[in-house]
Amino acid sequence: MARKSITQRLAELEERKKTLKARLGKQERAQDTRRKILLGALVLHRLEHSNDPEFTKRLGEWLRRELPGFLTRENDQELFVDLLKPKTTATGQTTGGSAE
Repeated sequence: MARKSITQRLAELEERKKTLKARLGKQERAQDTRRKILLGALVLHRLEHSNDPEFTKRLGEWLRRELPGFLTRENDQELFVDLLKPKTTATGQTTGGSAE
């Protein structure tokens, strides 16, 4: 069995390094996506199940103020139409709208 030259071994190590870097990048992207999903789930949970109505009101107002500038694609905006529209009170008044 012939021994591999140092050049061949270095080339194999470089290829392995590239593969491992790609795997690491994929893992980091997956972790980033998971963090975003969990954070979004927390926000939605707090909006729907919070025992602190003042916090829920402030969070909803903040989202209605920040999301329109953050969501640049129309498809993304459609996903959050329920959060972006002003809330209507029992008296028919709207709350949480922007003061433009």
